[in-house]
Amino acid sequence: MRQSRQSKILELIRTQSIDTQERLASKLKAAGFKVTQATVSRDIKELGLIKVPGQGGRSVYALAPKGSPADDERFRKILRDTVTEIKAAENILVIKTLSGCANAAAEAIDNLSPDSVVGTLAGDNTIFAAIDCKDNVPAVLELFTEAIR
Repeated sequence: MRQSRQSKILELIRTQSIDTQERLASKLKAAGFKVTQATVSRDIKELGLIKVPGQGGRSVYALAPKGSPADDERFRKILRDTVTEIKAAENILVIKTLSGCANAAAEAIDNLSPDSVVGTLAGDNTIFAAIDCKDNVPAVLELFTEAIR
């Protein structure tokens, strides 16, 4: 439940200007999640969300800048908490996640990946990660396997 809720939080802050924990809780409740302010506060901390200037001078929630140590650890935590299996198929990695968590895990992969990962495609519980050539698959597979340990 936590992973799918946090996946929804990431989706919400990417698509909407969310400026308060109360507004975020309201959006989550509208999406069918039973949350309290304390739960939302914990999720914000675990996801490493920060406030950035938004429209009209209000600060809104956003992901930490790419490449920051806190950002990398947050993405690794998302992978550890959501990925259940990784298999290689030619130059594609097929990554299984908990139900409803593929989008959050794909975002983490996109942010942690070396240049040899040319893109990801996420469904509900499966991600396809395209690797630029078969020769790079073992190294990327090892990177992701280490990240989920």
